[in-house]
Amino acid sequence: MMDELLDITKVLDKKLINVDLKSNTKEGVIAELSQMLAKESYLIDEKQFIADVMQREEEGLTGLGEGIAIPHGKSEGVQTTTIAIGKLSNGLEWGSLDDQPVHVIILFAVKNTDATTMHIKLLQKVAIMLADNNFLTSLREANTADEIYELILGR
Repeated sequence: MMDELLDITKVLDKKLINVDLKSNTKEGVIAELSQMLAKESYLIDEKQFIADVMQREEEGLTGLGEGIAIPHGKSEGVQTTTIAIGKLSNGLEWGSLDDQPVHVIILFAVKNTDATTMHIKLLQKVAIMLADNNFLTSLREANTADEIYELILGR
């Protein structure tokens, strides 16, 4: 089963990791991460992608607890399926399963045509990583894009 999972390095770009997000709202954080995606040409239509992510947010909680949120959008606005990762020094109220503030946001940008298999495999891979308490602790303590990148690579 494990080898059927997606190699996360295929969808991880160090330029899409920001350990110093400035926003203090869910919408702001999603927009800030989306700007990185657009800047690196992962999005065709940034506004459409943000709208799709926000619509998905309305459908159910993406705050997993333990300070982590995984907002995601399947969108025609996505050029290439990838993830963007952001950290907030001050926690943000996200609407999490444990009602705790969020400090780490992993935004999934999924191309519409990849929506079934790629989306599920990405979520599986991240869920497996996030189920590991040591990984969670290291992720929350990481202070640089390099640290986060290497941490995920090591999985």
